[in-house]
Amino acid sequence: MAQTQTASSPQESQSINAPEETFVFSENLVKIYKVADLEAVALQGLDVQIRRGELMAIIGNSGSGKSTFLNILGGLDRPSAGRIMVAGRDLLKMSEGQLVKYKREVVGFVWQQTARNMLPYLTAIENVELPMVLSGHYGKKERAWARELLDVVGLSHRMNHRLSEMSGGEQQRVAIAIGLCNHPPLLLADEPTGSVDTRTAATIFDLFRSIRDQYGTTIVIVTHDPKVMSKVDRVVAIRDGKTSTETIRRVAIDMADFASGSIVLGETHDEFVVLDGAGRLQIPREYLDKLQIRKKVHLELEGDQILIRPVPADDEQEAAEPEETQRRRWGFR
Repeated sequence: MAQTQTASSPQESQSINAPEETFVFSENLVKIYKVADLEAVALQGLDVQIRRGELMAIIGNSGSGKSTFLNILGGLDRPSAGRIMVAGRDLLKMSEGQLVKYKREVVGFVWQQTARNMLPYLTAIENVELPMVLSGHYGKKERAWARELLDVVGLSHRMNHRLSEMSGGEQQRVAIAIGLCNHPPLLLADEPTGSVDTRTAATIFDLFRSIRDQYGTTIVIVTHDPKVMSKVDRVVAIRDGKTSTETIRRVAIDMADFASGSIVLGETHDEFVVLDGAGRLQIPREYLDKLQIRKKVHLELEGDQILIRPVPADDEQEAAEPEETQRRRWGFR
């Protein structure tokens, strides 16, 4: 595991307006689902900031809230509280009509399930053209754009094939072209490699990077694939509905042979524990287990460092006792 550091929440210094370079800005985001008399909290004050043109991934266990966050980003669901801004648009204040326009013009989707991406009785190029036709913008320019997108995903030779005539990897690449057809500045991908083999998954991740570099599209991927770390700029882990850690990919330069002009490039990753706007942080589970940390810790300020020390089980039990019990324990009346 990479060295874990603590990073202040980006919202700490900017609680009213997001910085200009920020494309997605969420602050204290809460989502509560109600079923009959039961309530399930999917997001519990999520803080996430995404830069324009960033290629990033969101990971987390089932039920962590990552798919809920993706649905809110895509305008498919509305949060219960908090703030969520995308491209300067406040998703909480949008009318239904504005939300429909947002989904058509600002965001594109790539789903794991083929049926959500394509119509099986249409060819690849017809599937790419369909969203443009439905939006009322279609002509020679749009048809040329559809061909360009299929060429970008490496399927220009398969444009007249239907779903049943393509492999799973080819179907997913067509889905990426469909997600880009209306020139969205934000592309969301939900488990895009969940139904393909390892080699195809690597190709799809490389394709996302190529698209980001070529068109400047901001791309957010929700995935369980552990290899995503080497394919994206940043990985945000969500745990219990809150941002837990961020892992940032960096390019390392070997300066040993700099004088001779031989510079060897490599990769390294820095992992940060995120401190949210309320001053909360989530300590990695393996640290808690190793130190047997339960519900209470001691905090000590030493110079420019904050030390977190576990509370012995006996002390923790005693601290939880009523005052009367503690007085009897120590012989007071």
